[in-house]
Amino acid sequence: MSSSDLTDRGISRACRALLVGFATLVLCSACGSSSKSGPQAPEVEVADVIQQDVKLYGEWVATLDGFVNAQIQPQVTGYLIKQDYREGSLVHKGDVLFEIDPRPFQAVLDMARAQLAQAQAQLGNANANLKRDIPEAEVSAIPRSQLETDTQSQAAASAGVEAAQAAVEQAELNLGFTRVRSLITGIAGIAQVQVGNLVSLTTVLTGVSQVDPIKVYFPITGDEYLRIADQINPNTVNLLSNKQSIPLQLILSNGSTYAQPGHVLFADRQVDAQTGTIRIASEFPNPGNVLRPGQYGRVRAVTEIRKGALLVPQRAVSELQGTNQVAVVGADNHVSIRSVQTGPRVGTFWIIDKGLKAGDRVVAEGTGRIRNGSLVAPVAFRSSNGDLGSDPSTPQ
Repeated sequence: MSSSDLTDRGISRACRALLVGFATLVLCSACGSSSKSGPQAPEVEVADVIQQDVKLYGEWVATLDGFVNAQIQPQVTGYLIKQDYREGSLVHKGDVLFEIDPRPFQAVLDMARAQLAQAQAQLGNANANLKRDIPEAEVSAIPRSQLETDTQSQAAASAGVEAAQAAVEQAELNLGFTRVRSLITGIAGIAQVQVGNLVSLTTVLTGVSQVDPIKVYFPITGDEYLRIADQINPNTVNLLSNKQSIPLQLILSNGSTYAQPGHVLFADRQVDAQTGTIRIASEFPNPGNVLRPGQYGRVRAVTEIRKGALLVPQRAVSELQGTNQVAVVGADNHVSIRSVQTGPRVGTFWIIDKGLKAGDRVVAEGTGRIRNGSLVAPVAFRSSNGDLGSDPSTPQ
């Protein structure tokens, strides 16, 4: 082996040793850097506990009905000869809706008038006889019994005139009843009979409903009634008080809110033993007669005002074995899990009755990545639409 070969081998070994040492140095440096940085704190969205006065709303299923509903029935029996109104239209009190054949009733009236004339003639004759016989009886020209007979005949004739007059009035009424009139102003319904039908006192011809204003009925529980009637809670709003008008909102069946507010008229006299509810009647203006009897909806009203309520986003509250919990982020960004007592939901918020105070920060997004005592990187909570959450006083 030549000296040049030995020299080349020595250089090669030296280069390999140098490369191995450099690689070891790089690996050790990386390991040292990794051990110093440690695991990253998870990023979570936090929200401040809000304290403010909050309106609590009650909501109940509602049924609409006419303010006044009149069932139109004839007061005489006869054949229907005419319908004078357009179905579904507005009619006024006194408008003629149907006509019954008046001829039989006109004949009865003519007969009654003739009988009245006959009775009046008899009364005239009785008066004349009595007037003639009085002076003759005074001079004993005729028996006293004759005068008494004349007096009784005059009284009977007078009563006959009164009876005949009453018969005329009744006949005139019956003739007038052949024109069936509306008893109220309102919307007339579909006719239940046709021209040519024989109608009687039990026949329902149609119905008329006053719909402006319109009545809205809704049931509330017995406990709700006691709360608003007796005002057990000083913050409870009394819907039944006459001293203040509590506005009611009507949510229609299509989900829209009716523009006109209403108010409570009265509560029913008793609680339904089967359902445990009491029926409340309310009134809503109905210009244009848009609302109709038989519709369904929901009535919403403020039932309580919570002073200084504490609110957190609903996402911040989790349930574990029947206990509601929130993750509170301290000033050092460490998490503590607290049990809380929740109140009603308001919009997208929970009311917290116990367990938190104003100014606390709670984890609203990312609770699944943390545990008690863990360090977090908090960022401001934002709802899906980019806002800081819904208005907590807005009902759902």
